[in-house]
Amino acid sequence: MHTTYNKFPEVTVQGYDNHAWQGWSSIHSVLNARVSDAAKTVLIVDCYPGVRLDELEQQLVTTLDAALVLNIESARRDEQALHHLLARNLTDDRVFGVLSCHHLDEFFDSNKLRQLRQQIDAVTEGLVVVYGSGAALAHSGDILVYADLPRWEIQQRMRHDGLGNWGAENQDEDILRRYKRAFFIEWRVFDRHKTPLLKRADYLLDTTVESNPAMVSGDALRAGLQQTTEQPFRVAPFFDPGVWGGQWMKQHFDLDPSAPNYAWCFDCVPEENSLLLRFGNVRIEIPSQDLVLTYPRPLLGEKVHARFGAEFPIRFDFLDTIGGQNLSFQVHPLTEYIQQQFGMHYTQDESYYILEAEPGAVVYLGTKTGIAPQDMLDDLRAAGRGEKIFDDERFVNQIPAHKHDHFLIPAGTVHCSGAGTMVLEISATPYIFTFKLWDWGRLGLDGLPRPVHLDHGQQVIDWQRDTQWVHDNLINRIEPIAEGDGWREERTGMHEREFIETRRHWFTAPVTHHTHGGVNVLNLVEGAQAVVESPNGAFPPFVVNYAETFIIPAAVGEYRISPFGKGIGQQLATIKAWVRG
Repeated sequence: MHTTYNKFPEVTVQGYDNHAWQGWSSIHSVLNARVSDAAKTVLIVDCYPGVRLDELEQQLVTTLDAALVLNIESARRDEQALHHLLARNLTDDRVFGVLSCHHLDEFFDSNKLRQLRQQIDAVTEGLVVVYGSGAALAHSGDILVYADLPRWEIQQRMRHDGLGNWGAENQDEDILRRYKRAFFIEWRVFDRHKTPLLKRADYLLDTTVESNPAMVSGDALRAGLQQTTEQPFRVAPFFDPGVWGGQWMKQHFDLDPSAPNYAWCFDCVPEENSLLLRFGNVRIEIPSQDLVLTYPRPLLGEKVHARFGAEFPIRFDFLDTIGGQNLSFQVHPLTEYIQQQFGMHYTQDESYYILEAEPGAVVYLGTKTGIAPQDMLDDLRAAGRGEKIFDDERFVNQIPAHKHDHFLIPAGTVHCSGAGTMVLEISATPYIFTFKLWDWGRLGLDGLPRPVHLDHGQQVIDWQRDTQWVHDNLINRIEPIAEGDGWREERTGMHEREFIETRRHWFTAPVTHHTHGGVNVLNLVEGAQAVVESPNGAFPPFVVNYAETFIIPAAVGEYRISPFGKGIGQQLATIKAWVRG
């Protein structure tokens, strides 16, 4: 089935069509008009790390008639001092660090910062421009511009443009180590810094596309974000190849046919996805995380916000091994282990919902009854040394996988999807915390051995999850809940150790849902199209296509999903996840 999967979903913001501008020339004109009449104006252009400062300097900063121009990063601590400050968080591991609780001012030399403030104060008239990551530390700004970009774009710049970490000349360092430093430190610190700035910024500068920026007024941005919390929406998906990747998404989502494969689609990971906001003729691309940081309560709901803070705890993504290979054999850490070792307050419980499966496809799940744990660990270590192939037939259950099966994977359960499956992975969000136990003897796409973390993994494997336990607790735990004219509802998971509840609705007629005060995440797992509507017209009808993940903010309350367009006359199904109380 070829679908009309939308790779660039937008939120059309109402009432602010003329509050956004495209291109450096328009942006320059808008800012220049703001400063022309003032005796002294301090313009702050604060930046998320990864923004191209050279482009910002050449295309904007140097074109303004300024009495003083300062780059805040001249006051940054040197690389050695930063490394000493961050050593505990960086660790020696290639993949895993420790989540940072630092604040941005710790990364600056206090004396140099004071000198910059004195220089600003000494100017009595004219324009002062302070720019760079952390610019608002020098002055609150008469005009505040925040220059932003999504984390996926940052990763692309790391891979293809030689982007190093902020405050480090490490452009040639292993990409996994650069990503680690960004994930555990930079993004945490800069999210803390930018959250209050987004709430008062005069403008947001979208720097995602090189040489083609866009800017939106702060009032329009905040109105757009608030509107987003009052209606269904999708974040912009992105796709990535992998050593085990398959061909299903390429064919069904109209992706580049020349790519070798696509392993992942991150379809709802607000920490990394973009949110596309449409203001008249201008599209603004921002990190979806900006919505989570600035409007967490209407988005998440009171109970979820109280439990997780400004974090989106549910992740939906796709794993495509149709025409590909097995995923790495892996395990996720127990809650206490992730807390004690990495500073994360919840772990990655997950599940595999099977969208499609080839004949003979399997999911590897749990250990076989009666094995000796040390025998399996010894076998994994020997395989890791290249002495043999891991004897998965001896140690691991291989469960046949069929379309619409649902496999539950609480943390501590060894698992992986086999070749020939298209998996909708429903999980808690701390997705970097995967301990690979065996990778089938493969090299990564970079030609390097993929990291295996058996030392971590052996600490968290739950050896009681054997063949009988897996069949009793983790495979198709489907229970009827309710039914009506043209619909039925089933519980499909999760396990009692997992905080995410999932329900499946089969329907040929409209089905009424309610957020019950908590964010809902859904995917149309069967049928071509459906429409999401408000019973009282609170938001415009929202059309979803097969395999699209969409978010219903907690503030929406009641909503209705009906067959639509190509879906009329079909049997449709949605899978819905939320944080249970």
